[in-house]
Amino acid sequence: MKNNIKQFRKKFAITQEDLANKVGVRRETIVFLEQGKYNPSLKLAHDIAGIFNVSIEDLFSF
Repeated sequence: MKNNIKQFRKKFAITQEDLANKVGVRRETIVFLEQGKYNPSLKLAHDIAGIFNVSIEDLFSF
């Protein structure tokens, strides 16, 4: 699964640590998500999309 998390983080000037804290995961989870090594739960995908005010489909490519 591909995603645009890193691009949205940079656009919104949010660090991996800040994003992790906002959605209640460890920073390493965000690292693995950005590298495509981890597929998020639907809840986590929804929470991350909510931070950037975009749809899950805008954030993730299945």
